[in-house]
Amino acid sequence: MDSWPDSGPDPWPEGVVATGGLTVGFPENVLAKSEKVERDLHPHWLTVVVPTIFGVLLAAACIAIAVVTPDDTAGNRIQWVAIIVLVVVAVPAVVVPYLGWRTTHYVITSHRVMVRRGILTKNGKDITLSKITDVSFEQTVLDRLIRSGSLHIESAGDSPDENLANIPRSNEVQQLINRLIDEDDLRRRRHGSGALGDDYDDASDDGPDVGAYERPDDTTAIPRSRPELAEERRRRPRDTEEQD
Repeated sequence: MDSWPDSGPDPWPEGVVATGGLTVGFPENVLAKSEKVERDLHPHWLTVVVPTIFGVLLAAACIAIAVVTPDDTAGNRIQWVAIIVLVVVAVPAVVVPYLGWRTTHYVITSHRVMVRRGILTKNGKDITLSKITDVSFEQTVLDRLIRSGSLHIESAGDSPDENLANIPRSNEVQQLINRLIDEDDLRRRRHGSGALGDDYDDASDDGPDVGAYERPDDTTAIPRSRPELAEERRRRPRDTEEQD
């Protein structure tokens, strides 16, 4: 796997972790022995900009209410009401979108593409590179400005296609997946050729195959010498006298 240069700007700054033996946010205990994480992606960070701004405005409103309300019983009630409204509104409008962004992983490895989603209830999908038939990306005008886009992954079999939204630098990720697919196919071909070569070598080491030699056309039995029986030895002098 190619390593990124030590100097210069980070080529994957927007929600991307480029691994070169470094620890990533995704748990690597789910990987196979020879599997390497190429990219650990979150959706583009701009997906949480609006909830963040909204949360800041809610907090500013609560602070303003606390400043302008009098420090008495009525004022304290208004402040408590403002805090309750802040919590009730902020949890679904600010906290949930942020946790959803943080717990969404698009992991691209040397063997597969893994998708993990969910805050409390987790769900995931693994697409092996050998089953991917097509990878395409789509960018709107806004996506091109923020260097984002959507990926559409088609796979063989009955499983539905996977749509990955708000992928940072989706065009480069598409090229990466295509390159990994080619490398995986080449690795499988080499592995298959190596297995056939090992089988041939094992067959050669076991010795010549009897069936590989042609049998002679003459199938006449060749007489073999055997020990003389005692009866034949007794009959031999008698046959000699008759000949004389």
